Amino acid sequence: MTETHGGFARATPEQKRDRVMQVFSSVAGSYDQMNDLMSFGLHRLWKRFTVRLARIQNGERVLDVAGGTGDLTRLCQPLVGQHGEVVICDLNADMLKRARERLLNAGLVHHIRYVQGNAEHLPFKAESFDCILIGFGLRNVANPQAALSELYRITRPGGRLLVLEFSQPVVRALHPVYRYYCLHWLPRLGRQLVSDAASYRYLGESIQAYPPPQHITRMLHQAGWRTVDCFLPGGGIAALHRAIR
Repeated sequence: MTETHGGFARATPEQKRDRVMQVFSSVAGSYDQMNDLMSFGLHRLWKRFTVRLARIQNGERVLDVAGGTGDLTRLCQPLVGQHGEVVICDLNADMLKRARERLLNAGLVHHIRYVQGNAEHLPFKAESFDCILIGFGLRNVANPQAALSELYRITRPGGRLLVLEFSQPVVRALHPVYRYYCLHWLPRLGRQLVSDAASYRYLGESIQAYPPPQHITRMLHQAGWRTVDCFLPGGGIAALHRAIR
């Protein structure tokens, strides 16, 4: 039986998908606050950096996969122009609902489409998108290698993939501090702020269990991506991979 990690606990892919669905249904209303807690508010800067490196052009078709509450979609929508489109896709219906509410409240009505889907088996034709972004979502996918191959399938030749994810500080002396923060302080904050220690415990564990940047680079090459660059904003607390098909 194939296993993956559901935090630190071993789990089948089906068990991890169920766990992720449960966690993100629970935190949908506090998701933005959660990202502020986990990144000390820096995720907003990292997302802008991600979109800047994506070099989105007028008229392009962009996919925001594992799109959460729509932060990346909100940044991309003005860039695609009247003839482009941003598709936001998430496994969780509660997250998509929250994204739609936030984007509509921001006045972003046109050139955005909402799709519920699994990153490992996306409901799109081959070579459908010029650019794909996945922000803080790959670690929650049951089979990340399958997802990277699927994203390759639906990207047009010459298209770009941007993978933004939490990682580990470059300074190794900070690893114990960051580990303590993820495994102990995050659950406490989750309990105090939103009465949900269990979901925040999973999120902290999933950060610690996520592979290092060099491993993600190898996975991207294995999936077929031909050019892969890696950036480490926030001193390595985040890792951003840019790959070209």
